[in-house]
Amino acid sequence: MRQIIAMGGGGFSMEPENLLLDQYVLDQVNKELPKICFVPTASGDQANYIEAFYEAFNKLPCQPTHISLFEPNFDDLENFILNQDIIYVGGGNTRNMLLLWKDSGLDTAMKKAYENGTILCGMSAGAICWFEEGLTDPINAPLHKIKGLDLIKGSNCPHYGCENKRKPAYHHLILKGEMKEGYGVDDGAALHFIDEALIRTVSSRPEAKAYAVQNENEELVETEIETAFLGD
Repeated sequence: MRQIIAMGGGGFSMEPENLLLDQYVLDQVNKELPKICFVPTASGDQANYIEAFYEAFNKLPCQPTHISLFEPNFDDLENFILNQDIIYVGGGNTRNMLLLWKDSGLDTAMKKAYENGTILCGMSAGAICWFEEGLTDPINAPLHKIKGLDLIKGSNCPHYGCENKRKPAYHHLILKGEMKEGYGVDDGAALHFIDEALIRTVSSRPEAKAYAVQNENEELVETEIETAFLGD
């Protein structure tokens, strides 16, 4: 069973006191202590980001670790990745992340792990990367399309209702035919795919939602996806 959980934002880095999405990811593994590997490439392996990951996941029932491409902490990259139950990709610069993954072979290892049943997840850049396309925001430049790893068809826009420029830019590109139809996902919401089909949408905040965004006869159609709040 192939699984991807794509968060618009949230999780331990944005909501350190609200780990509902992170626990949800762990719950998808039928083990008492699943192995979860954090991939902070998009942030340049920022030390405080890695520390925040361990601080959060050491509170949860799992075996946390991380992988660094800047200061390699592995002997065999592919074996390191294939030995994990969950790969959790952090946010940051999507373009730089994907270039580094390709240069190191991490992208190929990720795809092999996915086919072998390792759960792939992440937020922002760590959500965009699994799709054909995503909406990214380079510094001092307009938001634009970026190609992902093509594990999930269509496009993804994280931080959908939470950053003022996101939704208008996403709508514009889809209406112009410059970007594939896809999903807008708020901070605190996550899309759960099994075998490339969306089977569930969950949230760590009652108001967080996800939307299917389509171009129908040159008209933008935004359809709210039923979202299950993970809290009480």
